[in-house]
Amino acid sequence: MTRELSSAAFAELLASPFAYEALAGDAEGGAVLVDAREDALAVSSDAIARVAAVPCVLVGLVPSPGGSVAMSQGGGEAAPFDIAVGDRGEADVVLAAVEAHPVAATALALLLRGGERRSIEEGLVAESTTYSALQAGPEHLGWLATRPTRPRAADTAPPVRVAREGDVLRITLTRPHVRNAFNTAVRDALIDACAVAAADRTITEVVLDGDGPAFCSGGDLTEFGTVTDPAHGHLVRVARSAGRALAAIADRVTARVHGSCIGAGVELSAFAHRVLAAPDATFALPEVGMGLVPGAGGTVSVPRRIGRQRAAWLAITGTTIDATTALEWGLVDAIER
Repeated sequence: MTRELSSAAFAELLASPFAYEALAGDAEGGAVLVDAREDALAVSSDAIARVAAVPCVLVGLVPSPGGSVAMSQGGGEAAPFDIAVGDRGEADVVLAAVEAHPVAATALALLLRGGERRSIEEGLVAESTTYSALQAGPEHLGWLATRPTRPRAADTAPPVRVAREGDVLRITLTRPHVRNAFNTAVRDALIDACAVAAADRTITEVVLDGDGPAFCSGGDLTEFGTVTDPAHGHLVRVARSAGRALAAIADRVTARVHGSCIGAGVELSAFAHRVLAAPDATFALPEVGMGLVPGAGGTVSVPRRIGRQRAAWLAITGTTIDATTALEWGLVDAIER
C-alpha cells in the first residue's frame, strides 16, 4: 500500500514523537510518497534519525532539472528519502516496483540506510543477514515456484583463469557458455585468486575481466533454491565472500566489463578501484524482483560509488542502464572505445 503526503505534512509528522508509529503502518512493507516539489522540505537530523528504522520505502518527489531520476546522493531536500525522483512518472515506476515486492524493497531500504555507518566487513554481514532472511520469505519462495527446473550446465574447464604477466595478475571469468554466471565454483576460484594478490605485494595490478559475450550475467539461476538452510547459508556467505576478497586488494584492481553486467557482475566489479566499461556494457540489479536483495556485496560496493538513493532506485526498479549512464553516475570510471 502506498501513502502520499505533502512536504508540510511529512515535516510535521517527522517532528512528532509518534513519527515511527505513523509511518510504520502495519509493518508489512510498502511505500510513502512525499511530494516536495513545491514546498521546500526542512527537517532536522534528529527528526530523520527517529525514522531510520521505519519499515517502509520513503520516496521523495523533489525539485530536479529535467526531471532526472534518482538525482540525489543524499544531500539537501532529498536527504530523508530512500529514493529521490524528479517527476511523477518516475515515482509511479518506483511505487509499482515496491507494491510488487514490498518485503524485499523495504528490507533493501532499511539495509541501505545504515550503510554509511558500517565498515565494508560489517556491511557484508548485514547484507547476508538480510538476504538469508528473505530466502525463507514468501516473495522469494513465490519467485522460485515460477522457475522451471533446469539442469546445471556442465563446466568443461576451470571457472576462472589466473595468469601472471610481469607485475600484473589477470583474473578472467571463464564460463562463457552461461555468460559467466556466478556460482559457488566461480566464487571459490575468485577468492583463491584474490588471495594470491593479497599475499604477493610484487603484484602491482590485478585485472578482472570475463571471456565471451558478457562480463557476468549474475548469479547462476540453477543454484537458486538449493540452499535448504538459510541460516547456514548466511554463515557460508560471510565466510566465503568474494566481495570481501576483492575489497582487500581493491586499490590494485581494475575491472574491465562488457556486455551484460547483472547482479554479481555489477556488485563485484564495483569494489574495484577502477572500472572500465566497453560501450556495449549494460548494468542491472534484478534481485528485488526475485524477492531478495543484492547478495554478492552490492549493498556495500554500489552505494559507495553512486550513493544509496541511486543504488536503491537501480535495485528496486530492476532497470537496466547503459554504459553512458553508468559513467555519469560513477558506477564506471571510463568507457573504452
